[in-house]
Amino acid sequence: MRTLLSAFPDTNTMSHNIPPRILGLIPARGGSKRLPRKNVLPLAGKPLIAWTIEAALGSASLNNVVVSTDDAEIREVARNHGAEVLERPAALASDTATSLEVLLHTLRTLASQGEHYDLVVLLQPTSPLRSSADIDRAIDLLRERQADAVISVCETDHPPKWSNTLPDDRSMAGFYRPGVRETRSQDLPRSYRLNGAIYIYNCERLLRSKSLDMDDNCYAYVMPRERSIDIDFEIAQLYLNRSNQGILP
Repeated sequence: MRTLLSAFPDTNTMSHNIPPRILGLIPARGGSKRLPRKNVLPLAGKPLIAWTIEAALGSASLNNVVVSTDDAEIREVARNHGAEVLERPAALASDTATSLEVLLHTLRTLASQGEHYDLVVLLQPTSPLRSSADIDRAIDLLRERQADAVISVCETDHPPKWSNTLPDDRSMAGFYRPGVRETRSQDLPRSYRLNGAIYIYNCERLLRSKSLDMDDNCYAYVMPRERSIDIDFEIAQLYLNRSNQGILP
């Protein structure tokens, strides 16, 4: 693990010529209600979390890759695949623990050990198809824009104007939004959604504000939909198998 002794700089002082100190953080608790043990379940021949660790280690921009976990098996898998491990307190591994709490705990713990970072890149294991190049390009975007945050998105499958709520009786009365019936889908503006793959934050502002609300200086890194799958094992497994067979580009 590298010892990074720089202070947390203000965003405006971060130079294009001096590379920022960047931490890749992979949060991976042991519990999961929807899909038990999901972080270590095999996906195309290796544990789910291994895909994210390998993408992070392949990045040319990250100074260190740390997995924050409360789980012994995840710790072993993380170390076996080359990541550092940070013990997460049980209180931060509950269903109610937030990403912000995990981020702050990680940055403060590492700072107490003499390791300080300018940027932190949060990489969720449930997005196994994001690449090392995606991580580097998102970091480049943040530096180019002198932003406080960059968050990955992808284009939606369908225009949001085609969607609406339904009453209990499933009546379609009022379902169509004004002008939708008269507009071709290709003439509607493009829309985007969060894809959960990459979240980059300026550490100084994060520690000072104790908030992920950085919308005033936050930019979107656009990823293709095929690399934006937030894990559905059947879909991801099918994609990876077909890709390995050379069926997909």
